[in-house]
Amino acid sequence: MKFVEQDLKDVYLVNLEKMEDERGFFSRVYCQKEFGDLALELNWVQMNMSFTKNKGTVRGIHWQNAPYTDAKLVRCIKGAVLDVVVDLRKDSRSYGKWLSVELSDKNHSAIYIPRGFGHGFQTLEHNCELLYFHSHEYVKSSEGGLALDDPSVGISWPLPVVDVSDRDLQHPCLNNINPLEI
Repeated sequence: MKFVEQDLKDVYLVNLEKMEDERGFFSRVYCQKEFGDLALELNWVQMNMSFTKNKGTVRGIHWQNAPYTDAKLVRCIKGAVLDVVVDLRKDSRSYGKWLSVELSDKNHSAIYIPRGFGHGFQTLEHNCELLYFHSHEYVKSSEGGLALDDPSVGISWPLPVVDVSDRDLQHPCLNNINPLEI
């Protein structure tokens, strides 16, 4: 695996190192030693999958509050998405800043999202599937969300937003949430 640190500290794009031949390729998608060498999360306790039908759909921006904050490793296994993370860590120099990466079934990349970040994505194709590894199990009473169109954050979604859940439409702006304790 090749870890490419992103502009927001502790966020990594995780690219595969493929062993290819005429049949296709083989690659590791997780190695405890390599993650540990970078002091990244090693204990994945829950794995989730999402399927999204429509191109342009936005899911997020979501996280879990303390004491249930979690790191994530997210990979798109079908289709393509613009994956977005927002730094919500208390006392972070990049608080409220966001970045995006394209994840797809063609580039086979994953994004490592440390504790203290909000996460969401927009589908760039119809029928997208994502796998999420989580370092803490989901606790409904701990969930948080950020308005996907908060002008103070300024996320640039590449496509017109066609589909958003009612829950995601009701999330507050950044100035109405508490920074995350990690």
